[in-house]
Amino acid sequence: MSQLSPLLIELGTEELPVKALPGLAQAFFDGVVEGLRSRGVALELGDARPLSTPRRLAVLLPGVSLEQPEQRSEVLGPYLNIALDAEGQPTKALQGFAAKAGIDWTALEKTTDNKGERFVHRAVSPGARTASLLPEILREAIAAMPIPKPMRWGDHAWGFARPAHWLVLLHGADVVEAELFGLQAGRVSRGHRFHHDQAVSLAQPQDYVEALRAAFVLVDPSERRARIVAEVESAAGKAGGSARITEDNLEQVVNLVEWPSAVLCSFERAFLAVPQEALIETMEINQKFFPVLDDSGTLTEKFIGIANIESKDVAEVAKGYERVIRPRFADAKFFFDEDLKQGLVSMGDGLKTVTYQAKLGSVADKVARVAALAEAIAPQVGADVAQARRAAELAKNDLQSRMVNEFPELQGIAGRHYAVAGGEAAEVALAIDEAYQPRFGGDDIALSALGKVLAIAERVDTLAGGFAAGLKPTGNKDPFALRRNALGLARTIIESGFELDLRALLTSANASLVARNVQADVGELYDFILDRLKGYYSDKGVPATHFNAVAELKPASLYDFDRRLDAIGTFAALPDAEALAAANKRIRNILRKAEGDIPGQIDTALLQEDAERALAEAVTAAIDDTGASLQHKDYVAVLARLARLRPQVDAFFDGVMVNAEDPALRGNRLALLTLLGERLGKVAAIEHLSS
Repeated sequence: MSQLSPLLIELGTEELPVKALPGLAQAFFDGVVEGLRSRGVALELGDARPLSTPRRLAVLLPGVSLEQPEQRSEVLGPYLNIALDAEGQPTKALQGFAAKAGIDWTALEKTTDNKGERFVHRAVSPGARTASLLPEILREAIAAMPIPKPMRWGDHAWGFARPAHWLVLLHGADVVEAELFGLQAGRVSRGHRFHHDQAVSLAQPQDYVEALRAAFVLVDPSERRARIVAEVESAAGKAGGSARITEDNLEQVVNLVEWPSAVLCSFERAFLAVPQEALIETMEINQKFFPVLDDSGTLTEKFIGIANIESKDVAEVAKGYERVIRPRFADAKFFFDEDLKQGLVSMGDGLKTVTYQAKLGSVADKVARVAALAEAIAPQVGADVAQARRAAELAKNDLQSRMVNEFPELQGIAGRHYAVAGGEAAEVALAIDEAYQPRFGGDDIALSALGKVLAIAERVDTLAGGFAAGLKPTGNKDPFALRRNALGLARTIIESGFELDLRALLTSANASLVARNVQADVGELYDFILDRLKGYYSDKGVPATHFNAVAELKPASLYDFDRRLDAIGTFAALPDAEALAAANKRIRNILRKAEGDIPGQIDTALLQEDAERALAEAVTAAIDDTGASLQHKDYVAVLARLARLRPQVDAFFDGVMVNAEDPALRGNRLALLTLLGERLGKVAAIEHLSS
C-alpha cells in the first residue's frame, strides 16, 4: 500500500440554506469517500465526519493513499475455433483483437470457460496518482448532491445551492490542481465574516480545524452544537430558570452561525397572559430563540438568542432581539384578547359554513359524528358521557379563532385556553387539547380518560370518512393523514388498555356516513390499521412472525391483540415452542387436505394406539386446564400449559398413521387433531413461528 496522507477539500460559499445544510454536507462527504473507494484508493476514515458552516462545506480525511493500486484488466477475445484457421494461423478476428490490445497475437494468453478455450488479453498498469483523480471525484460529488433548485451567478452555465467563492484542495502539504465553478484550488480559506475577515492560509490538512477556530470559525457542527447548548444553559441559569432546547430549533441554530454567542434577553411580563405555546412557537419557529422556563416548566419573560459574533455591546444586541420579537408578541396578544371577547362557544357557529370534505360535509357535520362516537365510547372506558359529548362539540371551535388562524399548530391548545376562560369543566378543556395527541411520531398519547375518548372518536371518524370518500393513501400521497391517524388510534387504544371492539367502532362510524351516501369497507379499514401496527411493533423489536401469528386471528380488540403478542413472545422463548409450532403447521396441512366431514367429537372407543390415547387424554386435560385462563385472557398461562403437550404430540406423529384406511379410525384421528389445533390456535396461529 502506498503512503497515506490527510486530504482536505473545502468549498466556500455564500450562506447556504439552513435546513438543507446537514444534508448537503453529508452528501458532499459521502460523494468524495465513494469516489475514492470506487477507484480503489485506500482510505483511513477514523472518526471523520462532514464539516460545515453556513459559508462552507468541507471534507477532512485523516488518511488517503497517494495513488491507486496496480490496475489489472482482462479482456476476453475470440474462441480458438474462430481465432485460428486450419493451419493454426490467426484469422482476421484474432488479428483485430490483438491490434486493439496493441500487442502481437502470440503474446495473448488463453483461458477456458464452459464454451471452450479462447484468447484473453491481460494487462497490469500502474495506478494513477490520487491527485489526478480528485478533480473528477470532486465534480461527481457536487453533481450528486441533493440541490432541487441550483442558483446561477454571473454569466456562467454552472449552478450550485449558493454562489461559490473559494476552493481549498490539499493532499498532504501539496495543493491539488483542480478547477470548480471557475475557482482554482488553493490552500487559502477564509475566517469569520466579522471577527476575522481575512485569508487563512493552510500549510496542511490537519491544521484546518484549529486554524479556522483561531479565525473565529467552528467548522465542526458538533462543536458548535455543544457550545450553543453550554452557553444557552449557562445564560438560562443566570436568569434563574432552564432553557427549552428542542432538537429542531437547536439544529437550525447550529447551521445559522459560525461562532455562536448566547445573549440573554427579556420581554414585557404582560405578554405572559397569552398562552405560552403561542409565545414559544413565535420564539422558536420565527426567530430561532430559546425560551427560558421556571422550575414548574412555565414560560418566563426571559429568552436567549444566539449571535454570530462576540459583541462588545451585548446589551445592544439584546435590544435588537427584543425589538424583533415584540411585534409578534403584540399580534399574538391581540388575537388572544379578541378571541376571548368572542368566546369558544360562539366560534362554533362558523363551522357550518366550513367544508371538511366535499363528500363528508362541513366541519360541523364532522363534529356531530365525533360527538356521537365519543358519547358511545365514554361508558365503555369509564369516562363521563356528558363531558365526552360536550368536549367533542367544542373541540373544533378554535379553528375559527384568530389565534389558530395565525398559529395553526395551536389547534386544540388554543381551544383549551378558551374553554377554561369560558368556564368549561377542567376535564373538558384538557380533552379539547388532548384530542390531537399523539400529534407526531413519538409523541405521548392523551393522558386523561376524556382526552383518550376524544382522540379515539376523532380518528375513527377520520379513517372511516377518508376511506368512504375514496381518500385511501397511495404511494406517498396521504392528504388526510390516514396513516398517521391509524397509528394514533391504535396506540391510544393499546397504551390506554381499553377493551374496545375496533370493528364495532368502525361500523358505527360507517353508519353515521349513510346520510352522506358514502360507505367504507370496514374489513379493508381494519386491515389498514393492522398494517400500520405492524410497523409500530417492528420498531419495538417484535418479529414479523409473531405479529403475523396474532394478526391471522384478527382480534376485535387491539389491546387484546397486544396481550396475545406479549404471550407469543414469552411462548417463543420456551424450548418446546418451535416443535409445537411445527406440529401445528403439520396439523393445519393435514386438516386442509382431509376429505369428507370430520366428526365433531372424539370416540374414545376408536382410540387404538397408546400414543393416540395418551394424546387424547393430554388434550382433554389441557382444554380443561386452559378454559379459565382463556376466559380471563391470561394468554401466557394458556400457551405455557399447551407447551407441555409436546411429548404426546411428538409420540403421536411418530407412532400413529393419521390417514388410516379405516374411515372411522381416520375420522376419529382427524377429530383429535382438530380439537388440538383449535386449542393451539386460540391465542394465535402459532404455526407462523415454525421456520
